[in-house]
Amino acid sequence: MDSGQGSEETRVFTLEELSQYNGKDGNPAYVAVDGVVYDVTDVEPWANGEHKNGITAGNELSDEILNSPHGKGVLDNLPVVGMLEE
Repeated sequence: MDSGQGSEETRVFTLEELSQYNGKDGNPAYVAVDGVVYDVTDVEPWANGEHKNGITAGNELSDEILNSPHGKGVLDNLPVVGMLEE
């Protein structure tokens, strides 16, 4: 029953696991919004896991993105790396 699409399951992150992806010390930088985990490692405004206004990678940022000037549209082109545990 292999569809040829690969058998990789969606990774599920706990908040604790997500916090390890903070963009520091060579770690990737991931953020979660509305339960989806995005990779912002190669996004210039997220250099070293730090964004404007003290916002940092490795966190759930649904509320913060609603209050940001750019809104959720910036998420459209980011790689999705998994889901946040409910």
